[in-house]
Amino acid sequence: MAQGNGVATTGAGDAPVLQIENLGISYFIRAGEIPAVPNFSLTVRRGESYGLVGESGCGKSTVAMAIMRYLGTAGRIVRGRILFEGRDMTTLSEDELRKIRGSRIAMVYQEPFSALNPCMTVGRQLMEVPMVHEGVNDAEAYERSLKILRDVNMPDPGTVMSRYPHQISGGQQQRVVIGMAMLTNPSLLLLDEPTTALDVTIEAAVLDLIAELRQRYGTALLYISHNLGVIRKVCDRVGVMYSGELVEEGTIDEIFSRPRHPYTFGLFNCIPTIGADKRARSLIPIPGQVSLPHQRPPGCVFAPRCDHAKPGLCDVGAVPYERLPGSESHGIRCRRWSEIELKTQTRTRAPESAEAALPVLEVRDMSKFYELRDSSIRAMLMGGVRRNVKANELISFDALKARTVAIVGESGCGKSTFAKVLTGLEQATAGEIMLNGKNIAIIPVEKRQTELIRALQMVFQNPDGTLNPSHTVGSAIGRVIRKFGIETEGPKVRARVAEMLDIVRLPAAFAGRKPRQLSGGQKQRIAVARAFAGRPEIVIADEPVSALDVSVQAAVINLLMEVQERYGTTLLFISHDLGVVRYLADHIVVMYLGQVMEAGPAAAVFQPPYHPYTEALLSAVPIADPTIKQQRVRLTGELPSIIDPPKGCRFCTRCPRRIGSICDSTPPPEQDVAPGHRIRCHIPAAELRLIPPVFTQVTAAE
Repeated sequence: MAQGNGVATTGAGDAPVLQIENLGISYFIRAGEIPAVPNFSLTVRRGESYGLVGESGCGKSTVAMAIMRYLGTAGRIVRGRILFEGRDMTTLSEDELRKIRGSRIAMVYQEPFSALNPCMTVGRQLMEVPMVHEGVNDAEAYERSLKILRDVNMPDPGTVMSRYPHQISGGQQQRVVIGMAMLTNPSLLLLDEPTTALDVTIEAAVLDLIAELRQRYGTALLYISHNLGVIRKVCDRVGVMYSGELVEEGTIDEIFSRPRHPYTFGLFNCIPTIGADKRARSLIPIPGQVSLPHQRPPGCVFAPRCDHAKPGLCDVGAVPYERLPGSESHGIRCRRWSEIELKTQTRTRAPESAEAALPVLEVRDMSKFYELRDSSIRAMLMGGVRRNVKANELISFDALKARTVAIVGESGCGKSTFAKVLTGLEQATAGEIMLNGKNIAIIPVEKRQTELIRALQMVFQNPDGTLNPSHTVGSAIGRVIRKFGIETEGPKVRARVAEMLDIVRLPAAFAGRKPRQLSGGQKQRIAVARAFAGRPEIVIADEPVSALDVSVQAAVINLLMEVQERYGTTLLFISHDLGVVRYLADHIVVMYLGQVMEAGPAAAVFQPPYHPYTEALLSAVPIADPTIKQQRVRLTGELPSIIDPPKGCRFCTRCPRRIGSICDSTPPPEQDVAPGHRIRCHIPAAELRLIPPVFTQVTAAE
C-alpha cells in the first residue's frame, strides 16, 4: 500500500476501477456539433482519491456526467471508452445503467438541496436507495439508513430521519446526500464541488468525513473542484484539465511542489497564500479566458493565454502527452516544459500615507435586536410572549481611510445583519455607527440624503441579482454617475462610463452590452465599476469572489486593490475565505453568533494568541501551499440558534478549550492582548499566548 496525503491508497499495480480512454464528448444543437471534450483520458485505481481541477468551462463536470451517462438528449459520446470495473459504460443499455447508477457508482453534487426531494422526509429518501437497488424490506432499509447517518456523524440521527430537507442545515443536507451515496457501498464516488457553498468549518468536517468513509468502505473517489487547497487535503493524485484535455497529471507532491505546465503554475500564482499578504506577493491572473469549445486554437489549447508559447511550435499539430523522466506518475502535455523556467513573482508595496491612518467609520457598541413574538394560542391568551433575537450585540471596531477591514465568521454570525444596518436597510437597536462624525446607525435608507447614500456602496456575491438584465452595462454605470452628481451632461457621463470600464480592464465597447452577454467574472467587474463610479468613501464587499474561478478571483482581488488605491476608498470585506482575507485585509474582525470574538491587525490575528474560535477557523482553511504545516482543530456540534444562545460565552458549546462552568454561565470579558488586538475569552491572555501556531513553515524534507 502506498501512502498519499495521510490516507492509505492502493498501489499502482492494482486493477483500475475507472479507466477513460480517448474520450470525446459533443453536444449537437441546431447550429451543429459542439465538441465539449475532444480527447480525454484518466485512470482511477481501486480505493484511490483522484482530484480533477481546472477553470469553469474546461469540461470537468461534463466528464462526470459522461461517466454516469447523464448527457441529456443533446449530448453524445462520439469516441473512446469509459471502462468501469472492466465494463464499457458507453455500450450498456438503460436497464444495465440503472443497476449501476446509485449502486456501484454514486454522485454527490455541489448543491445538496437540489438532490433532495422537498416533499419527502430525509429517512424515506435514504430508505429508497437500498429498497430500490437491493430489494430490502422497510425495517432493514430503516436500520441501514439510521446507521449511515451515524457514520456521517449526524447529530440525533433518529430525529433527522423524520425531518424534511428544509428543516436541516446546509451542512446536514450535504451529509445526508453523502450518506445516501454511500448506502450501497459503491466502488466509485463522484464528487462535483461538494463543499463550495459551505462555511469553512463545515467544509473541513465534510472533507474529514469523506476521507473517513473512503478508508472505511474502500471507495475510489473522483473529486472535481477548482479549490486546490481542498484537492490537496483529500486526494492522492491530481489531474489538471484545460479545454477538454488533461494537460498535467501527477501525485499531490509532484503537482503541488513541482508543477511543470504553465497553466498549472498559473493556477497556483492566482491563489493567496497564508504566509504572504498584498504587500509581499502579487496575485497573477491568467490572462484571457478558456476558449469556447467550437473555437479551440490549433496546437496547444493553452497557447493563446501562455506567456511561454512559441509561434510555429506551440500553435501547430496535436501536442502529445508524455511522462516526465524518472517518474511513472507525472505526465504533461507541453512541448516546451523542459526549457522554460517558471517563477513566482513577488513585490514590495509602498506603505500607506499618514492620511490612511485617519478613521472613517467608528462602530461603538452597536447592537441589532429583532423582536420575536410567540403566536401560539397559549401565549396569546397570556397576552403574548416577546423575546429579543440578538443578531448583533455590542459590535465595536474602527475602519481607517484607504484600508481594508475583513469581517469573518460562519453563516448566521451576524455579518450580513451588520451590513444591512450600515447601509440603512435596518436600524440599530443601540450603539453608534459614526461616519465622518455623524451617527448613521438609526437613519433608514429612505431618509438618507444622496450624499450619505453615495458614501456607502456595495458589491454583492452574485452580480446577476443586482444587474438589470434589460439594461446595458453603460446604463447601469451611467445611472450611478448621474444620480450622485458626478457628471450630468450626456457626453461627460459616457466619457466617465468609458473611464470606469477602463479602470476595471474592460473595453469601452462593453457599455453597449447587456449582462447576459458577459461572463461571471466580467459581470463582477461591472459590479465593482458601478460601486466605485460614485466615488464612495466606503465600499462593502459581501463575498464578492467566493463563487469565482481562482484566475477570475485573482483578477477581481487585484481590481479591488487598484481601485481602492486610486480613490482612497475604505473597503469592508465580508468573507468566510480566510486565505483571501489574510492576503487582502489590514484589520480583521472575527464574529460568532452576533458578537465580536476577536479583532486586530491581520498579521496579529493569524498568529497566537488566538481566540479558540479563530484558531478553529484557521485550522479549517484548505491550504494549497505544501511548505505550510497546519494544526488540526475541528469543531463538533452545530451552531446554536441565535434565538436561544448560550448564557455565558457564545462559543462555549463548541469550544475545544472550554475551561469549566464559568464559560457556560458568565459572559467573557474583552482582553487587550496587544495594541489594537482584543479577544473576548475567559482564558487568560498569558495562556492564549502558549497556544501553538496553526501554521508553521516546513522544508521539503519535513
